[in-house]
Amino acid sequence: MITEIEDYFTRGCGRCERFDTPDCSTRKWRKGLADLRRICRAAGLEEAVRWGHPCYRHAGRNVALIGALRGDFRLNFFNAALLKDPDGVLEKQGPNTQHLDSIRFTDNAQPAALKDTILAYLAEAKGHAEKGTKPPRTEAEIEMPEKLLDALDRDAALAEAFAALTPGRQRSYAITIGGAKAVKTRLARIAKYRDHILAGKGANER
Repeated sequence: MITEIEDYFTRGCGRCERFDTPDCSTRKWRKGLADLRRICRAAGLEEAVRWGHPCYRHAGRNVALIGALRGDFRLNFFNAALLKDPDGVLEKQGPNTQHLDSIRFTDNAQPAALKDTILAYLAEAKGHAEKGTKPPRTEAEIEMPEKLLDALDRDAALAEAFAALTPGRQRSYAITIGGAKAVKTRLARIAKYRDHILAGKGANER
């Protein structure tokens, strides 16, 4: 994964084999990503690299993260449950996301066209960061796969590390492991992710 911010906009995030190749998603969305970056910086946000992506911070808190996929690029908001979304532009990042937390772009011209809206949403998010406001906890019950529970019972170190994970990271393993239909596949995934869990990472983190 990259550690220098400029690398993201010229080479990619470094999280897959398409890094620094013409096939990298950041190449397809280069203009839109550059416009989105300018807007975030114009909002007075501090720019940093987090998880291989441009992250924008204020008052010591993460505010938003830029990401690019093959089919779209996005501005993802932290603590999005606090945002009012008067223009109705927020979407869920995926089916397992609890809140509308992402502005999704499918055309390089869209960030510039939505500049005023994006700046308004970032200003609201900055205000919450300054006040230290946090969204109310709405922890969804995590349905744990039986084989994962068995593994935790047998492996004290794994159980301790799993208990220390955030609810979101625990949920990522419940979904990833529970999504396998075959018992053999579930066991293989548990073995595969053991080191990830011990390292305090979620299933989708590298």
